[in-house]
Amino acid sequence: MSTTADAIRSADAHSAHNYHPLPLVVASAEGAWMTDIEGRRYLDMLAGYSALNFGHGNRRLIDAARAQLERVTLTSRAFHHDRFAEFCTELAALCGKEMVLPMNTGAEAVETAVKTARKWGYEVKGVPDGHAKIVVAADNFHGRTTTIVSFSTDHEARDHFGPYTPGFEIVPYGDLTALAHAVTENTVAVLLEPIQGEAGVLVPPAGYLRGVRELTRERNVLFMADEIQSGLGRTGRTFACEHEGVVPDVYILGKALGGGVVPVSAVVADRDVLGVFRPGEHGSTFGGNPLACAVALEVIAMLRTGEFQGRATELGEHLHRELNLLVGGGAVTAVRGRGLWAGVDIDPSRGTGREISEKLMELGVLVKDTHGSTIRIAPPLVISKEDLDWGLDQLRSVLGA
Repeated sequence: MSTTADAIRSADAHSAHNYHPLPLVVASAEGAWMTDIEGRRYLDMLAGYSALNFGHGNRRLIDAARAQLERVTLTSRAFHHDRFAEFCTELAALCGKEMVLPMNTGAEAVETAVKTARKWGYEVKGVPDGHAKIVVAADNFHGRTTTIVSFSTDHEARDHFGPYTPGFEIVPYGDLTALAHAVTENTVAVLLEPIQGEAGVLVPPAGYLRGVRELTRERNVLFMADEIQSGLGRTGRTFACEHEGVVPDVYILGKALGGGVVPVSAVVADRDVLGVFRPGEHGSTFGGNPLACAVALEVIAMLRTGEFQGRATELGEHLHRELNLLVGGGAVTAVRGRGLWAGVDIDPSRGTGREISEKLMELGVLVKDTHGSTIRIAPPLVISKEDLDWGLDQLRSVLGA
């Protein structure tokens, strides 16, 4: 396609309109920067919703992928391959757990966690078959499959996709009292995001995750943490749960686990949870494939250095300090987040989140809106402080702050 307009017209003509992307067409990318088909450069302040924590074209990840491409990329799970055991062993160790069930996308991992919790409930806890309940939080975002949208409170994701899957109880996010009332003898799990990303980077009240952990342990209920966006370095820790010293029963991982190179997701738990599966009861042709394992192993090795968690902490403190200076000046009404991740509520007098995102795009900075007046900022963890400051300068310019 010779121009941006030509490429967008062709995409609109031949693809389902299930997204509303900003009007640019990316042709290449490196580190924290992307270049469109007409040669314009943009600072990526979204990082693929945290899938690109380690930046575009990270050399370690590309080299790992290239080396594996030369050997074998897919065997299916009909056979063992020589990267699988190492991947499962290393990821389990990173999480402090015993077993891994690999999938591909985040939504697949959440679906897998739902099945895991139900089967555990019937076979271990003793819940009557067909009566299992899972408690979830309002304003959650765990994916868009039929089962997942069944417990969504987002009308855009949910409406006109019924009939819906039963078995879920929705309570307000951050409300321990409501959660305690919702847990019954048939509850098998509590499924939460430690920080709600799509909702606008909502951080729960201090002590909430600890309270969830204590409640679920007391009631013999699994605590399943969806760390697909919040995990693997984004918040300054390997997992966002670590900020409260909490270890859930089940980690649900994705996005950054594939380094922005291939889709990789996983459910990670101890043997008494994932050990409920037997051959034929769940699976994926591509889940745990050699290429995915090779890339994910390099991601795990990079996380073990602590470098990226440290960068997210240091740059995140700077990011939030600068953003909070905008609050109360008539441009920004609130800032939330943790680490190198922020939700910024724009005063409606300055424009919608979409309008602000489009104006930033014109100045060479890419963010994305959510829920009308909010923009999300989540640059690759490899971004330099100078580039981050330049991006923040463009935000100030757009807001007139």
